[in-house]
Amino acid sequence: MAWRRFKRNRTGVFCFFVSATFFIIAATAPLISMAYGKNAHERYGYRLLDASGYPPPPTGGMSPEFWLGIEPGLGRDVFMQLVFGIRTSLAIALIATVGLMLIGITVGIAAGYLGGRTDYWAGRVIDVLLAFPSQLMLIALVPVVDSMLVGPEEATPTWLRFATLCIVLTALGWAGSARILRSQVLSLREREFVEAAKVSGASPARIIFREILPNLWSPIIVLATWQLPILVGVEAGLGFLGVGLGPDVPDWGRMFLEGVQYYHLDFPYLLWPGLAMLIFIVCFNLMGDAIRDALDPKTKGL
Repeated sequence: MAWRRFKRNRTGVFCFFVSATFFIIAATAPLISMAYGKNAHERYGYRLLDASGYPPPPTGGMSPEFWLGIEPGLGRDVFMQLVFGIRTSLAIALIATVGLMLIGITVGIAAGYLGGRTDYWAGRVIDVLLAFPSQLMLIALVPVVDSMLVGPEEATPTWLRFATLCIVLTALGWAGSARILRSQVLSLREREFVEAAKVSGASPARIIFREILPNLWSPIIVLATWQLPILVGVEAGLGFLGVGLGPDVPDWGRMFLEGVQYYHLDFPYLLWPGLAMLIFIVCFNLMGDAIRDALDPKTKGL
């Protein structure tokens, strides 16, 4: 029934295909690079830059050879930078979303069902995490985690910075989901089917996995579709602030950072990552709204 309701929402279906296209591009970025004949690191257009490092105006060097133009200063292909930037941002956001949802589900169910001291201490941890200024904590924690694993004179490997970003985003992002799921479990544990399972002698584990968890899939899916675009924006923000994967890794945030420096003479370089992020976040949020309405039609129009 939910699937039929979702298919009737034309906006939701359209946004689903747009969002799916971004994920397909991210998954097939190396194949796109092979077909296009360029990668995100070679300085193909360096010879076309002027003495100040700017590509030919007003399109930023767009041509049949360079579809979206040339990167100012280095002459790398902007189309490949954008494609692999999609791959970077979505990979980090997807891994962090899965991680924080797993923690949020575990803590939310444990706190809501067990109650007592478990609920009290879980609630206090959640309150502390929600009180943190997330952006400042992210900026502060990423270099700290790196310094614990890499010497002061060593360069941070890309894989380590990638893992650090995923871990920090997960560690600071699960509290909101846990609080919402806890409130759902508090309501479910008083329902008749849970009381009947207790009377029949079912173990707590069986009640959680067979009675409570299946009734949480709707809020879990909605929370996941809400978290992922937020994390895409957070990851890009970290790249813009210089706490991303580094200057050699294609990233939307780094493209913003460089685009701000060149926008007065090469506005297209700033336009493309902004347009890509705007389209993805808006479409993914609208798809999440459509999924919410399909799973719980009573909320439509509220």
